[in-house]
Amino acid sequence: MLKLGNLIREEREKRKLLLREASALLEIDQAILSKVERNDRKATKEQVLKFSNIYKIDKEKILTIWLADRIYGLVGEEELALKALKVAEKEIKYQKSWGE
Repeated sequence: MLKLGNLIREEREKRKLLLREASALLEIDQAILSKVERNDRKATKEQVLKFSNIYKIDKEKILTIWLADRIYGLVGEEELALKALKVAEKEIKYQKSWGE
């Protein structure tokens, strides 16, 4: 599974930015950015949107990776995770059908 931190680091390195340069552009503390890149800290949605804008990463792609990482962190180690996700998928589809 592609982790958000790996994607962020790859994009920063592609642009040949030092960590301190990227943190200044992103307006994120250097230590926090370092932890996000190492997957030691979860980025906020606001930070993910900044990554998308500054690094020109497709917003849907990066938000999907971010959300998948959050979901995995919540249920990934559970024995019934896949069954629970299927139930949740049905609920999401049901709720969206009512909201349209």
